[in-house]
Amino acid sequence: MNTFKHRRFPLILLSLFFCANAVPQLVNPSGTTILERFSLPGGYERIKYPDHSFQKFLRLFPLKPFNSPVYLHNGQIKGNAVHISVFSMPILAQDLIQCADAVIKLRAEYLYQIKNYDEISFRITNGMDVPFGKFTEGFRVSITGNSTAWKEGYKKGNSRDIFDEYLKFIYMYAGTYSLAQESRRKTIDQIEVGDYFIFGGNPGHVVMVVDLAKDKSTGNRIMLLGQSYMPSQEFHVLKSNTDIFPWYYVRDEKLVTPEWTFDRNSLMCFK
Repeated sequence: MNTFKHRRFPLILLSLFFCANAVPQLVNPSGTTILERFSLPGGYERIKYPDHSFQKFLRLFPLKPFNSPVYLHNGQIKGNAVHISVFSMPILAQDLIQCADAVIKLRAEYLYQIKNYDEISFRITNGMDVPFGKFTEGFRVSITGNSTAWKEGYKKGNSRDIFDEYLKFIYMYAGTYSLAQESRRKTIDQIEVGDYFIFGGNPGHVVMVVDLAKDKSTGNRIMLLGQSYMPSQEFHVLKSNTDIFPWYYVRDEKLVTPEWTFDRNSLMCFK
């Protein structure tokens, strides 16, 4: 269990801080990725990951210019500014890419980028596993009520248009419930970049760990969290209410984020 003391700024001080439009101490506005934009508190170092790993993919994912708003699927701006940065990841004009869908999209986009098509597979709400490989072979899912079956005779290949068709199907029929069902539970001491805190329900929510660092002397860890939300909106890095803003302390207790509180033991990862 991480016993590092969790200190917080009073809410009123945080409010005054942002009203003044000051740039937070650990934020570099000119940075274009997680690695460049977010500095570490004194005495911390980032957890190291191999090149071409999913963790490195998230750290190097392009960010929109600093102070960009979060846009909803209909072009409107998210009403409550709970974010400190926005991923440069387009969303659809439909209300499809919500919290779980954005986490799925990031994982799928990484696997597609490295051409690891066989590992692209997600579960939909009725329990059916839907691998991208079946789409590449010309199959699609036929849905009647809550029953699903594979139907062949469609376009084959792994082109971007087929991949986008696959993702759109997953967005339509997957959610936090199905994601939680297909995920592996982890203890907090096993946390890695790319893991996520999840409540699988209707409604449910999920936030992803997009960066992780540790105190060089104590080993205590801190993290950055990202999310999408309802309705469909751009994936964004969350603000925290800590003295190491915008980082969160990794602790074995409830996790309080701006729009959801997660119980202990809610950390999971892709199998």
